[in-house]
Amino acid sequence: MSNQNLLIMAQYNIWATARLTQSLQLITSEDFHRDIGLFFNSIAGTLNHLLLGEHYLWFSRFKEGTSPTIALDTILHSDKNTLLNELNLKSQNWIDFIQQLDDERLKGQLTYRRVNGEQLTLPFAATLMHVFNHGTHHRGQITAALTMMGYPCPELDLVYMLAEQARTQS
Repeated sequence: MSNQNLLIMAQYNIWATARLTQSLQLITSEDFHRDIGLFFNSIAGTLNHLLLGEHYLWFSRFKEGTSPTIALDTILHSDKNTLLNELNLKSQNWIDFIQQLDDERLKGQLTYRRVNGEQLTLPFAATLMHVFNHGTHHRGQITAALTMMGYPCPELDLVYMLAEQARTQS
């Protein structure tokens, strides 16, 4: 897996987070916090999990080599705008980090401790790809919740971002 592939996924993460944020501006605070049966209960709970997982756990593991221990369902922000702003800001951090990775690091291993204390050693690049796949998974849950509640839902497929990029480069 190359830096270029990972950069595309980091760009997609930024793009999809921004598009989802636009759609979430339309929903009420009540619907944002309503327990609708998602794994992390609500849209707010799921977004807090994304922020925590991508930026407080995984980014620390990759960039700093640390393994924070914080519950995966921790609510970092209950305010919608604060939560969405931090998600959007922190998503930018992956670009600089990935640009600095060399082939040796990408082909290496990542050793970290899970929240439960178990130590794992996994392929570095594939585990980094997991971070972006994880975000896609949870954004999909949120878009399904938006649809279920009758709100408009953004198209978040990667090909839509690629098409936008192609149009701007033409």
